[in-house]
Amino acid sequence: MLTVDLDARAEKALNELTSDGRSATEAVREALVSAKHLHRMEVARVAAERLANDPADRAEAEAIMKDAEHLCAW
Repeated sequence: MLTVDLDARAEKALNELTSDGRSATEAVREALVSAKHLHRMEVARVAAERLANDPADRAEAEAIMKDAEHLCAW
């Protein structure tokens, strides 16, 4: 069981999410799953950005690509 105090913004969002007849419970469950997915995507984005800005990692990736050039069909 979870009790949440909604502010005006969250109340508005819940009203929109339940306007199709879904219960508040269903809407909140779906919102939590969506939020988890978005969070994981953000964590992956931050990790990818960190690696893209890491000179050692970039050099290693470039070396791997150079070593694999002969595998390219064109």
